[in-house]
Amino acid sequence: MVHHVALYKLLPDVSQETLEEMVRRTKSLLLKIPEALAVRSGKRIDPRCEFPFFVAIDFENLAKQEMFRDDPVYYKFIEEVIRPHTAAEVLLDYEMEPGRNVKYS
Repeated sequence: MVHHVALYKLLPDVSQETLEEMVRRTKSLLLKIPEALAVRSGKRIDPRCEFPFFVAIDFENLAKQEMFRDDPVYYKFIEEVIRPHTAAEVLLDYEMEPGRNVKYS
């Protein structure tokens, strides 16, 4: 099982209302893609955190993650939610099954 975490820095002009809408749209769009087993998104609690927005998605394996990234709904998410409002991102992938070789994720 693969857990994908994306951390985003926002553009300076992004309002609190826009951030709330980003959280809502993330869930509503990405949950339409069958390869996503779970989608979580949210906003920072600590105002000192440099990444005010995050997205976390679970996939069965890396092949399913690739299929997810090829989905037109994912492209729509990137173009409508991420690109207009973010300045930088950090993308992280983790294997969640103990003892499993990440080579076979």
